[in-house]
Amino acid sequence: MKYSGKITKSICILITLAFILPGCGSKGPLDPKNPVTLTVWHYYNGSQQSAFDALVKEFNDTEGREKGIYVEGFSQGSVSDLETAIRASINGDVGADSMPDIFSSYADTAYEIEQLGALANLSEYFNEKELEQYVDSYIEEGRIADDGTLRIFPVAKSTEIMMLNETDWETFAKDTGASLDDLATIEGVVSTAKAYYEWTDGLTPDVPGDGRAFYGRDALANYFIIGMQQLGVEIFQVENGKMTLNVPKEELRRLWENYYVPMVKGYFGAYGSFRSDDVKTGELLAYTGSTTSAMYFPNQVEQDDNTYSIDYMILEAPVFEGGQRCAVQQGAGMVVSKSDEQREYAAVEFLKWFTQADKNLQFGCVSGYLPVLKEANSIEKLDQVIAEKQLEVAPKTYDCLVSVFGEMEQISLYTNKSFQNGSAARKVLEYHLSDKAVQDREAVGTAVREGKDLEEASAPFVSEEAFENWYASFCEALNKAVGEQG
Repeated sequence: MKYSGKITKSICILITLAFILPGCGSKGPLDPKNPVTLTVWHYYNGSQQSAFDALVKEFNDTEGREKGIYVEGFSQGSVSDLETAIRASINGDVGADSMPDIFSSYADTAYEIEQLGALANLSEYFNEKELEQYVDSYIEEGRIADDGTLRIFPVAKSTEIMMLNETDWETFAKDTGASLDDLATIEGVVSTAKAYYEWTDGLTPDVPGDGRAFYGRDALANYFIIGMQQLGVEIFQVENGKMTLNVPKEELRRLWENYYVPMVKGYFGAYGSFRSDDVKTGELLAYTGSTTSAMYFPNQVEQDDNTYSIDYMILEAPVFEGGQRCAVQQGAGMVVSKSDEQREYAAVEFLKWFTQADKNLQFGCVSGYLPVLKEANSIEKLDQVIAEKQLEVAPKTYDCLVSVFGEMEQISLYTNKSFQNGSAARKVLEYHLSDKAVQDREAVGTAVREGKDLEEASAPFVSEEAFENWYASFCEALNKAVGEQG
């Protein structure tokens, strides 16, 4: 009976192992002799793509070779091109490529794909200790599944900064007494922009109404989302998967008055594809944009009859007077397509490697993206990696990272949670007011050229009635975009 008991016990153990081992085995170990090949789709171009490709090669030659993982990266062009390619793959469109194992995605797009059941549950491949090493808000942004599990993995983030043409600023400041301190608030930027318009208009007294714009803004959706947050209002409030739209008139009036009004009057401007383009042509002196835009800030102003070198300054993005020091948290993460556990495991192993402090900072030194590990978000760690890797870092990118690292403890980063039709809602924020501002500025400019002074020409566009009409139209467009929230 004793012997029989041992056999029975052994059989029980074997049965138990039979249930346990298949799951563990499918997650690893991988077989270096038969490596898993993973495809990664992203939207990196230029120097960012070169940096990403170099890191992929390093992974393939080291950890990937040891573990049996081979990664191939493919740029799909722009963010829009990438999203189009992903949707074509999911829909099985004729000629579309198969779904990649990993792809870059912003939260709104990832949320749509998650609702189709096409994303891997990354929570299964991380323990709490591992996740605690990452910036908390970056991880929380990725918990887009209805059950709160992780679906977007942060690999590189960004926020917004203010970039300034220091050379032309100094001339303006010397003549007018303008102060950099005024650029700390949005209202101060508006006042400064008005003074700059009037100053430049006065440089050619024989040509009235030819003042130049001082400031512009990339990503107007961020202005709405972060501006409202600074004023204590979460415009898209999401709880239990349901979104509540908050559009209080008083706060939106402040946003309207501090963007649309100066745009219509010519104090602000938007001319090229990005505001850094407008600095290059001398049409703007300053703009608010992503940290990744620092590398594109021009070294010179190029005009038809004049080209000259300029220096730059990097400042904290302005905040509404009396508002919370809040800045946008943005940047696409990586998602893993749902497949089998071995491929998902291999994909996560690559993402873990890519976000190690030295690798992530190496990518950030080229791209201007912020690293995602807590330990990597410091000037000391940045300098250490640059020294150890003997990296050549563009001064503007380095100064941008240093500036943001210095502010991290004083500002809070925010991004709204994902919700159904979030992409459509963001497009309303991005274009509804900006398109109107550009169109109405044209009408005001025409009236000024026909002999009206600026105040007279702009009066119909900046009246109380004009605001009320815009507010009603804006709310209608937003409600239509978000549709029914279930």
